[in-house]
Amino acid sequence: MHPKNLSVQDFTYDLPEEKIARYPLQERDSSRLLIYKNGAISEDIYRHIDQHLPSNSLLIFNNTKVVEARILFQKTTGAVVEIFCLEPPPQYADMTTAMTQKGKVTWICLIGGASKWKPGQVLEKHLTLPDKQEVLLQARYLGKEKDSFAIELSWTPDTLTFAEILHYAGNIPLPPYIKRTAEQSDAERYQTVYAHTEGSVAAPTAGLHFTDSIFKQLDARNIQREYVTLHVGAGTFKPVKAETMNGHLMHAEFIDVTTGTIENILHYVDKPVTVVGTTSLRTVESIYQLGAKVAKQPHVPPEELVVNQWDPYEINADAVPAKVALEALLNYLKKREMNRIITKTSLLIAPGYKFQIPTALVTNFHQPQSTLLLLVAAFVGSDWRNIYYHAMRNDFRFLSYGDGCLLFRPGV
Repeated sequence: MHPKNLSVQDFTYDLPEEKIARYPLQERDSSRLLIYKNGAISEDIYRHIDQHLPSNSLLIFNNTKVVEARILFQKTTGAVVEIFCLEPPPQYADMTTAMTQKGKVTWICLIGGASKWKPGQVLEKHLTLPDKQEVLLQARYLGKEKDSFAIELSWTPDTLTFAEILHYAGNIPLPPYIKRTAEQSDAERYQTVYAHTEGSVAAPTAGLHFTDSIFKQLDARNIQREYVTLHVGAGTFKPVKAETMNGHLMHAEFIDVTTGTIENILHYVDKPVTVVGTTSLRTVESIYQLGAKVAKQPHVPPEELVVNQWDPYEINADAVPAKVALEALLNYLKKREMNRIITKTSLLIAPGYKFQIPTALVTNFHQPQSTLLLLVAAFVGSDWRNIYYHAMRNDFRFLSYGDGCLLFRPGV
């Protein structure tokens, strides 16, 4: 069956409010870990995850960094308008370019209290930085998109980057199902210890459980680590409202992967590869899809080298071997003297998808009727229900600040 015809009603379960973790545990690596392998389920904690991974294997993380994307502006009337900065518009080449703009930037945003903001009205926010410097931040309403708004943000002095402005003016954007305001502790805990490249509005939450102590244990067993970047957009929380997946539009997200990383993945292509988080998985499989595309179309222009929602089921339905695809992508980049691939992916992974790279997935427990749950179902098959029912019966904590699982793909 083509995933377009899948009914989201087939991927649901009852998630009581009390099962959703509102706060993280005091120690990152003390979260519980469900292990699914060869149809059997066992339990441990993240602190011992190295004991459940194959030695001499590869572990891939998403090193994106969450930005303080929620900015509150108070009008002279006292009314509050919240601007949630989603992503840069297409005029910027990539996320890094947009985040390093100085003085002024255009951004695609969600607006809380939009009815209180009249077109043409300029919102202002005065900031005092730690060094006592005064900053004036202004927001101008440019126009409405389908589900969002185009906003111009400008600031003086103009020596600061937009990333710095967000850091000083904004708040960490906790997911909507964590029904509380962000606290000071969230600035650290809703961020992985290896976060590096700014641009996400949501954390790659499977990575929240990893610590420097775990990394030392992985090193001792010669489990190599590699990093990719996918900047998580708010679309990760977008519920599937359509009856079938054909009516659901996947949100495009920036990915950034170096040639060195692709070469390392190629080295492990016939060995065990574990991806940490659904975002890492989507990035790695997107890299494969890009390679499959250039293997078939060697002269495709770089600006057209993107991954669309249905590409794996239509354009790349006749799978190119992973080794061939990765080599083709590396040759493509080398000919153009490119040392990294920066592009967008809208890849939807659902039952029917043919995985090419990962043999295991570390992930949290996801919302009912979500594209993330569809991905898990694609990875482990119908056993996803047994996994989730076991977690529910045994009081695992769900969603972003909850516990997680290590899932081995059946048959590999």
